[in-house]
Amino acid sequence: MTQYLFTPPAVQSLPIRGKTERFPINRIFCVGRNYHAHAVEMGKPVDKNAERPFYFTKSPQTLVQSGATVAYPPETKNYHFEMELVLAVGKPGFRVSADKAHEVIYGYAAGLDMTRRDLQLVARDKGRPWDLGKDIEEGSVCSEIVPMEGRIVDKGTIALEVNGATRQSSDVDKLIWAIREIIADLSQFYHLQPGDLIYTGTPEGVGAVVAGDRITGRVEGVAEVALTVGPAE
Repeated sequence: MTQYLFTPPAVQSLPIRGKTERFPINRIFCVGRNYHAHAVEMGKPVDKNAERPFYFTKSPQTLVQSGATVAYPPETKNYHFEMELVLAVGKPGFRVSADKAHEVIYGYAAGLDMTRRDLQLVARDKGRPWDLGKDIEEGSVCSEIVPMEGRIVDKGTIALEVNGATRQSSDVDKLIWAIREIIADLSQFYHLQPGDLIYTGTPEGVGAVVAGDRITGRVEGVAEVALTVGPAE
C-alpha cells in the first residue's frame, strides 16, 4: 500500500441528475472568446476564417458546486462573472472528427468561469499567461451534470442575473465554434478523457460583483447555477 507524506487532495466531483454516483473531474478546459459580442466587448474581435479556437485550463481544485458561498478573492478589485454552457466528456477521444464528436459526450451543465479581470487584462496586454486571472481558488462553479449522452446542444437561451437583474442574455446558437467544432479541435491537442469538463465560452454582458452579491444563471434545457459572493478573507 502506497504511503504519502501528507493526505493527497480528494477527487473533485459533481452530482449527476438522477443518479447516486458522482461525476469525477479529470481536467477543466475553457474556450476563450467564443461569442462574437463578448469578443468585441473585450476589445478582441474574432475572425473565425483566420483563427482557431484558443483555450486555457483551470485546476480541478478550483471547482465548487452550484449554491456555494465563496470568499471574494485576494489581489483583485474587479471580480467578474462569466456564464457558460459546460460540456462533460464521458468517453476517450483523440483527433475526433466533427461528425463523430457526439460520441464522446456524456452530458452538460451550467457553469460560471469567475475571473480576476484586472489581473487577466494585465497579463493579456503583456503577453503573459492568464493563470492569476483565471485559475482562481473556488473560481470554477458548476451545476449538477445532466446526462445527455450523444446529444449536441446547439441552441437555447443562456442567461445570468445578479441580485435578480439580468446581466447576460444570449443563445447557445451564437457560439463562434459550436460543440462539434470545439471537440474536434481540442482533441487535436489532447487525448480527451472521461471526467474532462469543457467550459464553452461566455456571451456579452460580463461584469463585476462585490461581496454580498447573489449570482444566478441558466442554460435552457440543461441546468441552473447559483453562487453567493462572500466577504474577502
